[in-house]
Amino acid sequence: MKVVITTEGSTMEDRVDPRFGRCRKFLLADTENEDVQAVPNDAVALGGGAGIQAAQNVVDMGAQAVITGQLGPKAAQAIQAGGTPVYVGASGTAREALKSFKEGRLKTLQRPAPGTGMGRGRGMGPGQGRGMGRGRERQKG
Repeated sequence: MKVVITTEGSTMEDRVDPRFGRCRKFLLADTENEDVQAVPNDAVALGGGAGIQAAQNVVDMGAQAVITGQLGPKAAQAIQAGGTPVYVGASGTAREALKSFKEGRLKTLQRPAPGTGMGRGRGMGPGQGRGMGRGRERQKG
């Protein structure tokens, strides 16, 4: 099985990078023969959309699973659209994360609900839904 691990470096001894779209490298590891290939994350320098571009790169690599610390909803949807599972909460070295994956100790990211993600919320706390825009004057009843 081909597994992609987000890392800060090029070896299995490097730490897992918790940021999917902004990680420095992807390690493409074969769980059967333990071959590892380091692939630079070309999306790391993008101003916006890094997660989505990184997700497309991972899909293009033929990953059958992704191991990372966390990722945004748009990147998750892009990866999961092809049926590739995402495992979150990984930490330590890439080797430790792969061991946790093999032992079933990583949490599988559930498919995000349609319409969820960045920019669709209404704010938090008292006065939900009021926002901070220009607004309209209230009509007096």
